[in-house]
Amino acid sequence: MSSSMRILLAVTALSAALSLGLSGCSTVKNTLPSAPNIFGGKSKAQTNTGGTRIKTRTVAPRLGVNEYLWRSSLETLNFMPLMEIDPFGGVIITDWYASPQAPDERFKATVYILDTNLRADALKVSIFKQVRGQVSWNDASVDADTARTIENSILTRARELFIASADSR
Repeated sequence: MSSSMRILLAVTALSAALSLGLSGCSTVKNTLPSAPNIFGGKSKAQTNTGGTRIKTRTVAPRLGVNEYLWRSSLETLNFMPLMEIDPFGGVIITDWYASPQAPDERFKATVYILDTNLRADALKVSIFKQVRGQVSWNDASVDADTARTIENSILTRARELFIASADSR
């Protein structure tokens, strides 16, 4: 993917995040009281034809994937720099990360969330490893248990988030 495409993707994701974050802001609502929700939903306060204000519930946009798997994936990989994210397609790609304890090896992760249900088969993690050679970085094999351990960590955290949200209702 070209750098201009990455920049466009990052700007699009940032503008969507800002739009979502500011959609509940009273300053934005007061400035643009008749502006529709960017996802086509109704705003919280609208005026009916009689001039009285009626309250409606804003329908939040749904992710294309399971929200608990998405959030737990981001939390689990929060120590790695993110390269690309797509919350609607369910893809998280990190940039290369080298631990200070082992600066001659680096890792990269790709997480695919494949379903809207909280299930073990709705998650696929791929881990890539490189070791520093004389001149450049060289690809190296990764233990298969590494990806499985990360998947289990993500699934465990997703279950915790699900249980916490069910308890708060």
